Amino acid sequence: MASILAGTPWMRIGTLTMLELYRSILRQSSSSVYYCKRRRFSVSASLSKNSSKDGEVRVRFAPSPTGNLHVGGARTALFNYLFARSKGGKFVLRIEDTDLERSTRESEDAVLQDLSWLGLDWDEGPGVGGDYGPYRQSERNSLYKQYADKLLESGHVYRCFCTNEELEKMKEIAKLKQATSSLQWKVGHCNRCRSARRVGKGNPLHVSWNLDTLGDFVIMRSNGQPVYNFCVTVDDATMAISHVIRAEEHLPNTLRQALIYKALGFSMPYFAHVSLILAPDRSKLSKRHGATSVGQFREMGYLPQAMVNYLALLGWGDGTENELFTLEELVEKFTIGRVNKSGAIFDSTKLRWMNGQHLRALPSEELTKLIGERWKSAGILTKSEGPFVDEAIQLLKDGIDLVPDWDKALSNFLSYPLHATLTSPEGKTIVEDKLSEKWVKSFGKSLKRKGKSLFMPLRVLLTGKLHGPDMGASILLIHKAGTHGVVSSQAEFVTLDERFKMLRQVDWEALNKDQLALESAAAAMPN
Repeated sequence: MASILAGTPWMRIGTLTMLELYRSILRQSSSSVYYCKRRRFSVSASLSKNSSKDGEVRVRFAPSPTGNLHVGGARTALFNYLFARSKGGKFVLRIEDTDLERSTRESEDAVLQDLSWLGLDWDEGPGVGGDYGPYRQSERNSLYKQYADKLLESGHVYRCFCTNEELEKMKEIAKLKQATSSLQWKVGHCNRCRSARRVGKGNPLHVSWNLDTLGDFVIMRSNGQPVYNFCVTVDDATMAISHVIRAEEHLPNTLRQALIYKALGFSMPYFAHVSLILAPDRSKLSKRHGATSVGQFREMGYLPQAMVNYLALLGWGDGTENELFTLEELVEKFTIGRVNKSGAIFDSTKLRWMNGQHLRALPSEELTKLIGERWKSAGILTKSEGPFVDEAIQLLKDGIDLVPDWDKALSNFLSYPLHATLTSPEGKTIVEDKLSEKWVKSFGKSLKRKGKSLFMPLRVLLTGKLHGPDMGASILLIHKAGTHGVVSSQAEFVTLDERFKMLRQVDWEALNKDQLALESAAAAMPN
């Protein structure tokens, strides 16, 4: 992970280009430089004793309740959780709901539910409380006003009295200057109000720093609502957050937040920025690539254990070939230094495989409870437990990766699609093998057969299928299904007695003619 550690005397910064600013930070820092490659870097300062209780590690996950929890956000939450737990620290959940138009309590509840489902329990936050609350930004406005007034009194910010029309005009002028000049002009930079320093009510507050490349930026809107960079800085500082682990898309915010930290006299936390999760085409993962939210994967039948395992491996590894981890093992092995700098590709096929591994690794009692209750609720069985359920799960579990697939597996097992199988192209060889003479009329005689030539016809006759699980166990389970009264009347189950009756009614001669007709039709078709 790219990182720059700096404890910089920020008041010495003059009108520098962005590159010169970062070089200045490096020269003035007494800390070590680890990596500085393209945009993957972060700035942090040494922790003071007052930054958290006794140097305790405190991290936060701060989602905006404007939609579902994206897998990228879930991975950020997971990395914060693993780092806190591995260091014996605190994992704080803060809801950033200052976007009043888009934020909803429904979205907040969904995010909390998804985090709980993943097993990422928080030490402080909504529903839990803590010493640094409230934990919703919408309930912290008085605190933001207090620190905005402090900055105004100290001269670090000024009020802007321009009308919206005037501000829009200045933006247009700035855009034109940026397009026609080699200099970088900051859109929204208000020299008029910064020079006037008028007192009284006005429009948004701007932080004033003599950095042409950064420009003055808004910290409080005219409606009294704080902007993101200001309230996040105040929140992280007053909640004693020691480490900020977030997505690399927040990198541009780091410098503005660093200036606010310094202006308010706060100690800066350590910053770590994690690369984005990418789609297979290496674009940013979005809805057009399929499911992207935790809730969607939960509804599709994925296990929380598998989601946590897979998300952890999107950019992290323990240095071995091992790919399967429990949450407890991840806590034990996780180090932030092993998080990769490059973007991770989201592979849905790999996730499905991993889910199957975790599904089959569940303790037998837990797996039986999960699947048995599902079969009963789906209307396939009348009971959710018992010998039939136990044996059915053991017989069918191989090759099933998602929970909903269990419904299809049992329904398919109980069905008897004999006619469809015999008339299928794959069933041709069975019919041509004189199945009626050798198996229906002479079954039990010495046919001198073994292996596939013995069991394939027998499987077709008894199960109506060409493929399936172990034959002996299958026949026993079909027998129990018909005698134990466990199968629902809604299920398309055919008992062994009914299967034998159907076999006696098969018109084998017509089947052979049908096969010949199909072959003739196929031969007549143009290539």
